[in-house]
Amino acid sequence: MCGIVGYIGNKQALPILVQGLRDLEYRGYDSAGICLLHENKIERVRAVGKIDNLVGKLKDSNYPGTLGIAHTRWATHGGVTEENAHPHVAMDGKLAIVHNGIIENYRELKKKLVKKGYKFTSDTDSEVLAHLIADYYSTLPQPLPSQPSHEASAGTAREGNSSPLRGEDKGGGENTLANAVRRALSDVRGTYGLLAVHADHPDQIIAARLGSPLVVGVAEGEHYIASDVTPMLAYTKQVTFLDDGEVAEISRDNLRISNLKDELITKGTMQIDWDQAKAQKGGYEHFMLKEIMEQPTVFEDAIRGRLDMEEGTAHLGGLNISEDQLRDLKRINIISGGTAYYAGLVGKYAFERLAQVPCEVDFSSEFRYRDPIVDKKTLVYAVSQSGETADTIMAVREAKRKGAHVRGIINVVGSTIARETKAGSYIHAGLEMAVASTKAYTNMVALLLLNALQLGRLKHVNVATGKRFLESLLEIPGKMNEILKQAENIKKIAKKYAHYKNMFFLGRGVNYPVALEGSLKLKEISYIHSEGYAGGEMKHGPLALVSEDFPVVAILTRNQLFEKMKSNIMEARARGARTLIIASEDDEEAKEVADDIIFVPKTMELLEPLLNTIPLQLFAYYIAVNLGRDVDRPRNLAKSVTVE
Repeated sequence: MCGIVGYIGNKQALPILVQGLRDLEYRGYDSAGICLLHENKIERVRAVGKIDNLVGKLKDSNYPGTLGIAHTRWATHGGVTEENAHPHVAMDGKLAIVHNGIIENYRELKKKLVKKGYKFTSDTDSEVLAHLIADYYSTLPQPLPSQPSHEASAGTAREGNSSPLRGEDKGGGENTLANAVRRALSDVRGTYGLLAVHADHPDQIIAARLGSPLVVGVAEGEHYIASDVTPMLAYTKQVTFLDDGEVAEISRDNLRISNLKDELITKGTMQIDWDQAKAQKGGYEHFMLKEIMEQPTVFEDAIRGRLDMEEGTAHLGGLNISEDQLRDLKRINIISGGTAYYAGLVGKYAFERLAQVPCEVDFSSEFRYRDPIVDKKTLVYAVSQSGETADTIMAVREAKRKGAHVRGIINVVGSTIARETKAGSYIHAGLEMAVASTKAYTNMVALLLLNALQLGRLKHVNVATGKRFLESLLEIPGKMNEILKQAENIKKIAKKYAHYKNMFFLGRGVNYPVALEGSLKLKEISYIHSEGYAGGEMKHGPLALVSEDFPVVAILTRNQLFEKMKSNIMEARARGARTLIIASEDDEEAKEVADDIIFVPKTMELLEPLLNTIPLQLFAYYIAVNLGRDVDRPRNLAKSVTVE
């Protein structure tokens, strides 16, 4: 949530910043703002609502500056107003910042600043940070105002991945703005992704990160800064990810990274393989539909090169634990949130059935607050599409602190969780632009299944069973395509349900997480109230809600719980509920309990979630479209939750 964009170079900054904000819309926001530095003056424009509102305020003005910062805000402290929108300014408009994160001790800092005479114009914690930096800046030796320098620093390296990125050690002790930022951040408790600019430093942006992601794109004579790589893909593929506690002094031709003690840090660049075309809709009405339709292809990307057919196991690199240690594991924990949590629940069934190791699935936001029992015989999987989920990052650190082995199952290369775990697997789903996750969920499940198989083959699963599992896995993309061909039929079914205000989603066994995920998708993008339940739990209270106005969506595929699930559906029908059934192809018996039915191909029971989730994604999508919702950018939600 919230998005940061910055640019310094030789191009006009305004169009780059505006496009960057548009590229970050998927993170969720309620206001936007921009500031540009030109001729030692800062110009700031802010607007509530969509980026188009900001553009409307900018269109009649010419802002020629080649340095600027911009922000999309998702309200945490203070309401949705222009005064609370970023950038925030201090020092009579000479200093400007944009900030992601939460300053936990902002009240006590604000009291001290008010006593010193600082005036506040917003209700945000971020404005406190602007004035705190200004206060420290005023106590340091002041530079003479200067014009931007376009001369390259002699030591700056541009050779790519293997090169040392740092050039000549410019800045540091002589950099008043950077030192003011360091001192201010030393007083702060909380999290931040921060950019700061000053009218007297027209050739510099200061960036800092703690718990909120920032990445610097490196190009010839220019730098791009953003919350993730998306806004810079059109300009450069060479990037450097800032780590927690790092401060970057960024000029056109030099990038100096240090810690809060001003100790120099040497880092290299990373090559990003995604391109801008992958972030476009490809002819589909919405990114969400495009990403649903991409699932057969990205699923193949997830499993490619990871299947050992001869041994009937998975071949997963990047591990931080030996085979003997794997055999000796006593517990598995999966930590995640939202859709990733439901993927983790599928993983629980797989680990316990294939590896016969007890597995717990925790919401990351609860994990470290319940004093979890983990040790050196515990393997913890951190599952996150973005790799920047704040709760999951903190849970990873707690697990490592207690001595557990930790692996990441992540989509974004170079993300914080990927760097902190230093082990695990990328899911290779590619850019996911819609807020509601679809293809990333499928690939998370795929990687959890492969990890479970790998562990199972080391313990109890024989080679013949392993081979059958992999053969079934290889059939999944084709079977996904069979479901996607039913999109028009699912669209017609969805129209029948769009007027309902409530819905139940039911599943049992490995399809219980599918019901939870289907319910989440519907409420996320259509704003219809829905609940996901294990079918057998309906009679323990929820059945009281069932009526002709409360339809039931149920997963009734042919597995060991078919008869029990059928009975649960009949209980709902006896109370007047309309039923939509997800059933195995050509299952005549399932038709007996269905008002509407969607058939899916048969597969091995543990693999059913890979197929059964897809019709529920399409069902939710077409209901939301029918209701005129903003499918890709649902209200109040963000793609990457970077605050606790």
